[in-house]
Amino acid sequence: MPRLRKFFPKRVLIQMIVAPILIVFCAIFYVFGVHSTVRVPSVFDVVRGDSVTGVANRLVKQKLIDSDVLFKQVVRIKGGRIQSGQYDIPRGASVWRIADMLVNGRVASTTIVIPEGLTIKQIKNLLLQSATLTGPVECSAGDNAPVCNLKDGMVFPDTYTVARGTRRLALLDLMRKKMQGIEDSWNRTSRRLPKPLKTWNDVVTLASIVQKETPLAREMPIVASVYLNRLNKGMRLQADPTVVYALTNGLGDMRGAPLLRGHLQTSSPYNTYRNKGLPPAPIANVGQGAIRAVLNPAETNFLFFVADGRGGHRFSRDYETHKKNHADWRKIKNKK
Repeated sequence: MPRLRKFFPKRVLIQMIVAPILIVFCAIFYVFGVHSTVRVPSVFDVVRGDSVTGVANRLVKQKLIDSDVLFKQVVRIKGGRIQSGQYDIPRGASVWRIADMLVNGRVASTTIVIPEGLTIKQIKNLLLQSATLTGPVECSAGDNAPVCNLKDGMVFPDTYTVARGTRRLALLDLMRKKMQGIEDSWNRTSRRLPKPLKTWNDVVTLASIVQKETPLAREMPIVASVYLNRLNKGMRLQADPTVVYALTNGLGDMRGAPLLRGHLQTSSPYNTYRNKGLPPAPIANVGQGAIRAVLNPAETNFLFFVADGRGGHRFSRDYETHKKNHADWRKIKNKK
C-alpha cells in the first residue's frame, strides 16, 4: 500500500477500491431489482401446496423471469415461503418484485357488490355469475357448517373486496359473519325494541319488508312506523313483497310478471294479506338503513301508504285518504 500511495494520490486509491464495489452493487441491483422479462401484464396462479421450485420453474416457462435460481434466492432472503392465490404481474416487474408479491401474498383482488334487499337465492345466483370467484354456492352432502344452512336475513349485503379466486362459499360465510356481528353488537348494547317487537328475528323480518317496500333511506323510518302502527292495532300488514316471496318460493322476484289481486289470497304463512302479524322469518337480506329504521322508527300515526309515481310514497292516516292517493297512483300508472 505504501508503494501504491507513492504512485497514486489517496483520493485516487479510494476511487480504485470503491468503483469495483459500486459496479458489482449496480449489477446486482439491476439483475434483481430492475431487469424484467415481463413484456405484458400477466396473471399467475399459485395453488395451495405448490413448492417454491415448482413455482420458479413455471415462472421461467411463462417468461415472467429468466432465472429460477435468482427467484429462489430472493424467496429465501424474504423468509422462504410463498402464498397461494392469483397474482397480477405488471409489465416490467423484476424478479425481486415478483418474489416479494408471492412471499407477502399480494394477490389480485376483486370487488363484489351485494345489493340490499336480495334473497339468498338471488345472492347465490349473483355470485355464480362472477368469473372472479371459484367453487359452488352449495355445500356437499352432510356438511353442517353454518354457511350450509343460510336463510334470508342471515347475511349482510355490502361491497366486499376479496382475493380473486375466493371460494363463493367463503364469501357467503364472510357475509354471514358480518350479519352475526351486527346482531351480537345489538345484544351487547341495547336490546330495546319498539312495541310489539320481541326478538331480533322480529327486527330483521320487519326490516326486510321495509327494505323491499322503499329504496329511499329517508322514507324507511316512516314505512317502519306504518307497519308498527298496524301491528299495534292488530291490523294485517298487507305487504305486497310478502306475497311475492310466497308466490316465488323464496326467490323474491316475479321476473316481470304482475302481482294480481287473486295472488293476495295465496295460502302461505308469509302472506300478510291473509295472516295477522309478521311473517315467520325475513323475506330478504337487509342493510343497516332498514335495521335502523325499525329500531328507531318515525313517530307517526300513518296506517297506509302508496307509491307517488316519483320513486317515493304518499302516507295517510285514514282509509279514505288512502283510497284517494291510490286512485291518483292508478292514474299515473295508466299514463305510463
